[in-house]
Amino acid sequence: MIRILHLITSLGLGGAEATLAQLVARMDRTRFQSSVVVMRSFPALRRPIPTETVPLYCLQMRHAIPNPAALAHLISVLRAERPQVLQTWMYHADLLGLVASRLVRIPRIVWNIRRSFVNMQEHKIITALVLRTLAKLSGLPDVVLTNSLAGQKTHQALGYDPRRWVWIPNCIDCDRFKPDSEQRLRLRNELGLAADTPLVGLVARYLPIKGHDIFIAAAQELAAVNRSVHFVLAGRLIDRTNTSLMRSLYSRGLAGRFHLLGERENIECVLAGLDVACSSSYGEGFPNTVGEAMACGVPCVVTDVGDSALLIGSTGKVVPAGNSLALYRSCEQLLSSEEQRRHFGRCARRRVEDCFSIRSMVTRYEQLYEELTDPTFMAQNRLDNEKDALSSVHAG
Repeated sequence: MIRILHLITSLGLGGAEATLAQLVARMDRTRFQSSVVVMRSFPALRRPIPTETVPLYCLQMRHAIPNPAALAHLISVLRAERPQVLQTWMYHADLLGLVASRLVRIPRIVWNIRRSFVNMQEHKIITALVLRTLAKLSGLPDVVLTNSLAGQKTHQALGYDPRRWVWIPNCIDCDRFKPDSEQRLRLRNELGLAADTPLVGLVARYLPIKGHDIFIAAAQELAAVNRSVHFVLAGRLIDRTNTSLMRSLYSRGLAGRFHLLGERENIECVLAGLDVACSSSYGEGFPNTVGEAMACGVPCVVTDVGDSALLIGSTGKVVPAGNSLALYRSCEQLLSSEEQRRHFGRCARRRVEDCFSIRSMVTRYEQLYEELTDPTFMAQNRLDNEKDALSSVHAG
């Protein structure tokens, strides 16, 4: 039995938190024993962990910044659980976990980078300091794992130089995200629209890097040639109290065509009701919402950033970042042909099932943990499962 302890900053609604919850719930319990330590206090706990089989601890930190009390608490948990592998998730956990692993002598440590686009000017001073420190210490963990190839390149540019990089892409829950013809009607009823209204959507928190300005500019072009099309935005800060967003919509005469849904936990109900899903980002890693839309059988138009083009393959359309005209044209082409939309949608669903399912992700993690705890394998210094994963995705 291989014992793995996961250290994560919180269990909120983020992608890393979702991935961890899915991973520990689905790993083979006859071969692996998982435990989870959350740095932030439990009010931030919004991802279900199967606590009947996975021990869950909390360091009760008010902030994610490592401190002596949190370190002492973590050390006591590590001594109690005696993990063979310490898997840390995100920057502050990477630093705290590295220090604790050296004091308790944990055999193997894996950092898990979940960011692919880093602007040091946007980070708080302490977070930027933590990131610079991690870059200098990146040769100490046994593996630095990324969920996107873009993330690996970004962190190499920041000075990360680990012993080994391993790439395990995010997974998509194909049971939760699936085609649902009835949801198309339900969403339009919710929005007060006719059953045949075309819907183009973007699911992303309101940040400059997500390119809402590009999506809105493309929507203006599309609305001019298609009088029935409406647009859906969902994500954090996406509501009518967002003065910047509303100003942009009113200035273009689009306020009546846009539906702002905010942050929704049942986002599958939104995605499954779309005709076309977009990602207009200027920078991305592995865009989960694109994969989720694909799993719902919805064709996607994405900007050529991060792993977006790798994710959709030949099942959708890729346009240059910042090019609203190209985004508009691709959306217009898909809306003009129901046959093409259905074809792309079927292919997209199949691609996610083949390359980005939960089972495929869990298998890759399990293989990594087995490799890390195999003395013969470690001696050969051949942790190359990321190459196999990448080959399978390209083949798909």
